[in-house]
Amino acid sequence: ELQILRAYCVSRAASEIPFGPEEAGRSKAEVAELGVPSISMPTRLDNRILDLRTAANQGIMRIQSAVSSLFREQLLKRDFIEIHSPKMIATASEGGAEVFRLDYFQGSAYLAQSPQLYKQMALMGDMGRVCETGPVCRAEPSFTHRHMTEFVGLELEMTFMESYHEVLDVIEEVFLSIFDGLNQRCRAEIEAVRRQYPFEDLRYSRPALRLTFAEAIALLREHGPGVAAEKVAELEAEQAECRAKGNDERAQELVQIIGDAKAHAAGIPAHADDEDLSTKDERILGVVVGRVKGVDFYTVDKFPLALRPFYTMPDPKDPKWSNSYDLFIRGEEVTSGAQRCHNPDMLLQNAERLGVDMAPIKDYVESFKYGAFPHAGGGIGLERVVMLFLQLDNIRKSSLFPRDPTRLTP
Repeated sequence: ELQILRAYCVSRAASEIPFGPEEAGRSKAEVAELGVPSISMPTRLDNRILDLRTAANQGIMRIQSAVSSLFREQLLKRDFIEIHSPKMIATASEGGAEVFRLDYFQGSAYLAQSPQLYKQMALMGDMGRVCETGPVCRAEPSFTHRHMTEFVGLELEMTFMESYHEVLDVIEEVFLSIFDGLNQRCRAEIEAVRRQYPFEDLRYSRPALRLTFAEAIALLREHGPGVAAEKVAELEAEQAECRAKGNDERAQELVQIIGDAKAHAAGIPAHADDEDLSTKDERILGVVVGRVKGVDFYTVDKFPLALRPFYTMPDPKDPKWSNSYDLFIRGEEVTSGAQRCHNPDMLLQNAERLGVDMAPIKDYVESFKYGAFPHAGGGIGLERVVMLFLQLDNIRKSSLFPRDPTRLTP
């Protein structure tokens, strides 16, 4: 019924391309069924423009956009003020991560690792609730599936009246509203991603599940060894399959991985009440919470004070613990936050006790000297939220043009 009379070429493609959208859009199952080689991550990222043309990547980028929009919507309707803090700063003292140094006229400047100090200072300027969406740069030589040297931070900070849990309530509700919004607005995009990268829908409750650190450790000790043993068995099965297929290189790699997994499993029952959660612990705890509590999104509250930065407020009832929290999706941390210490004398005492030089952030400390509000907040990694909501295996898949220690292009 439709007849083409003329066709015009607006822009002719190169005669040879590294790969086509059909190849780039195949799932692992389709690659195995067809018996064709898969396209490696470096090849995809080297040719990111072609890679972005797949239905899954179009969906991922639209979902990323929706997360950012929903974050802003939820906070603006709660009377937050959107701010834009400096990204070039005079000192390298905003946090524990390494920083990027750059020439600045006759001196040096640093790319901001976090807007946290500026968020807090804005509150002291009578802005009771502030939020920000902007780049975060960290010069960490990390090559994991969840770290990049530049990512987008979704930041919020607010004052409270009675308890820092007022702030935590807001953060949890913002996450829940983002999840609801994605499921309502992005069904087509979610299914496009699922066709190439199969995943289970995120499970969450309202109100969000909230565990104390002590409760989380108890769950880990009780159920973690069984989950860890299952992981060891999976790795051993993979190793046996590799040997059967003659893939000796991967089989040899798994020797160390299996050894580490067994050592970690053996140590779980003896995990101390105040011992930090390692990345392996977090992943196993995520499986445990999913099985025991039936959710993939949860909060761990009241971390040991010794594990948190000097500016974290201790629990007034027991200074061994702190008014701090992490939020998790599928066993991976997406937000770390706390009530901040707003007493300048306490800040200086903590810094002196821990050997922290406060001179580079003198303006920050002095901002609390003119009457300071109790306040708390946190920072969220946009790409990590997208990665974990869609259960992707690498954060680079949820970044438009990812940056890591070996990649500055395209």
